[in-house]
Parts: sequence; structure tokens; C-alpha cells
Amino acid sequence: MNVDDSTLILGIETSCDETASALVMGGYDVVSSVVSTQVDLHAEFGGVVPEVASRAHLETLSPIVARTIVEAGVDESRIDAVACTVGPGLVGALLIGVSAAKALALSWDVPFIGVNHMEAHLYAGFLEDRSLEFPLLVLLVSGGHTMLVEMRGHGDYRLVGQTIDDAAGEAFDKVARFLDLGYPGGPAIDAAARAGDPTAIDFPRAMLDRKGDGRHDFSFSGLKTAVVNHVRAHPDVSSDDVAASFQAAVVDVLVTKARRAAAEVGATGIVLGGGVAANSLLRAELVRACEADGLASFVPSRAMCTDNAAMIAAAGWQRLRTDGPTALSVGASPNLPLVV
Repeated sequence: MNVDDSTLILGIETSCDETASALVMGGYDVVSSVVSTQVDLHAEFGGVVPEVASRAHLETLSPIVARTIVEAGVDESRIDAVACTVGPGLVGALLIGVSAAKALALSWDVPFIGVNHMEAHLYAGFLEDRSLEFPLLVLLVSGGHTMLVEMRGHGDYRLVGQTIDDAAGEAFDKVARFLDLGYPGGPAIDAAARAGDPTAIDFPRAMLDRKGDGRHDFSFSGLKTAVVNHVRAHPDVSSDDVAASFQAAVVDVLVTKARRAAAEVGATGIVLGGGVAANSLLRAELVRACEADGLASFVPSRAMCTDNAAMIAAAGWQRLRTDGPTALSVGASPNLPLVV
């Protein structure tokens, strides 16, 4: 099929705890986008429960898709293809979206496009700024992933660095839970840190000055342990100070390594993506660092930081244009890598 600026893609996202649907035209124009969060469902457990997430997707997805189409003001016959996250993510949650997307594609007799969730995050920035120029260095930070990706062009990526243990978002959740700050951990730490002193506690910056292979990799497990040990040794310490100092340590490592990687690959700028991209200190420090280095910076709106289907549709449009439809035999892949 001819994929152009008028091609309308329905995107579906169910990789974790957001049920989302969106219609995007031409790969960049968001016609409608609907996201239903499950935060309240998982709050009492202090984290995402896979079975609960899957059942919620099953109940919510059809009404979300219907609302997306109604809000767009288009007829189903106008939709040219259906894109859906096939991985990585929770296998049960992924299966709900993949099954629904294939059913819709068959019913409407349009192509199905399987999308890598991490690749979709790379395209979130392009939905808000089409002027981004390659090569770019993308700092992708979420609950399950922390990575530096050289984006040489559409569909052309190189993994520059990644976490060897806990992702940054996972560390935020664990520290917030330990400090009894609430769920989700990222916003809770961010809020508490505003009232704390980021210099109160000198938490370690793991692997900050590592050389050679793995120099751009991350490690946050030790930092999480350092927080636990410090609080246990100083039970009267201010939780706000702990949160602020912990957040400062995480952001310091993320921004420092991103700057070094950007310089090494000759990037025109650094793009921030993923759920942790909503963190206020990270957003501010990345912009400041890029200004100091003479690089362009792109910090997406908070709506585009969290999981959404607009980025799935955008990535799907690019994949349909370059690779064509995905075979319906493709299934959910919970450990799908960004780069093979």
C-alpha cells in the first residue's frame, strides 16, 4: 500500500498498566489519543500486578478504542492500518492488545503492524517536534529500561549503553516504597525532593567514571542499597532529604553519561523519553547540560513521557512505510530487544 501523509494508523498499547489507543495521521499528526491508567488498581500492592493488569486491559480496551474513533470524528473505514505493541512488556497484558489489534485488522481488512515498545518511545519526541535532526542520542528512562540509544535515522539504531541491573524507574519505585512515600514511586520521590536538600547525603554515583567497554552502562541497584543502609543507620533522617539526595544521584549519572555518549557519537542533540522523563530535576538538568554543550535538547510533554498509543501509531507508520505489514503469525514477545 502507499504510505503517505494521509495514512491513518490506529495504535494500541497494553504493555504494562496503561490501556491506550490513538489515531495518528502521516506518522506525526495526533488526531485523537486516549489513555486509561491503572494506577489506583495497583496502588494497594505497591507495584504492578500482572494478572490485575491483564484483566483491566481486557475490560477497558474495547471502550477505549471506540472512544478514540469517536473523538477523532472518523469512520472505521477511514483507518488504513492497526499498529500494536508486541513487546517488551508483561506477556498477559501484551496478548490482550495483540489479539484485539489483529482482530480489528482482519475485520477491517487492513494491515497489522507489530511495534517494539522501546522503539515507539524513540518516536514520542517526533510527535511534538518534527524538526529533530539525525543523528540523535536518546536517553530512554522508564520503570523497566534505562538505555542510551544512538538514533542514526528512521529504523536505524545502535544501543550505546544500558542498565546492568535495576532500571532508574525501578529504583525510584523501590526507594519510594522503602520510604513509605506512596505509589507510583517516580512522582512521589519528585514531590518529596522539592522539600529536601539534594546535598544532604552524598550517595554513590555508580559506574560514573568507568572506562572501556560498558563505559556508558548504568547501575542503580547499589544506590538503592545505599539508601536503605543510610536510613537504617540514621532512623531520624528526613525522608525529604533522602529523596532529594537519591534523586540528585540518579539524575547526575543519567545526564553525565548522556552528555558523554552524545559527544562520542556526534549527536546533534539529546532526546529524553520514557516514564522517568517526567521527573522535574532530570528535565531541567538535561536542558541545562545541552545548552552548555551547544546541543539541541528535546524534553517531551509529560503526556508523551508515559506509555501512550500515539507513539505506537507513529512508530507503526514508519515501520509500515519501510517494512510493510507484519505477519499475523507474530505473537507477543515480553523480552523483545530494541536492537538485535
